[in-house]
Amino acid sequence: MGLTMKTILNLAMGVCGAMLALPSVAQAGGIMGTDAAHCSSGKGPAIQVNVLDLKDRRGQLKLELYPANDADFMRSDTELLAEGKVFRRVTVDAPVAGQVAMCIRVPHPGRYALLFLHSRRAQDKFDFWQDGVGLRSNTRIGRARPPLANATVEVGNGVSVLDIETQYLRGLRGFSPLR
Repeated sequence: MGLTMKTILNLAMGVCGAMLALPSVAQAGGIMGTDAAHCSSGKGPAIQVNVLDLKDRRGQLKLELYPANDADFMRSDTELLAEGKVFRRVTVDAPVAGQVAMCIRVPHPGRYALLFLHSRRAQDKFDFWQDGVGLRSNTRIGRARPPLANATVEVGNGVSVLDIETQYLRGLRGFSPLR
């Protein structure tokens, strides 16, 4: 069975086309998450987070949206949802390489609290010793619970774009950026 040059080229083009249609490491720099279409189209209200300073590319990345008040910030998702309050979570596997941008839609324009988590072992519970965390303000978190003011973001009708530096436990100083 002899293959002509034309057949070989057609097969090669078909394989290349199939590879381009699949998500790849090269495409990992795109906006990630179940709400990605909201950010990439510019149709809000939504928040795009450009994640900076990941310790490694293991586990899962999570964005969590809370009501912007002290009583509800970082409360249990089941409690918030049972009370009919705002709570959303977007979870993605950490990409192998490339820039990381995640999107989370919000119910309507307004003020919200946003928390970024790097669950290095892909667990539901936060592992204080292993996992990373980030807030809109990018101020050092330290050893105390982060204040609401460091997590709040105003969202208009469009897409709000934020850079969040990931922080990990660094000895007695508590959570701080890697650099």
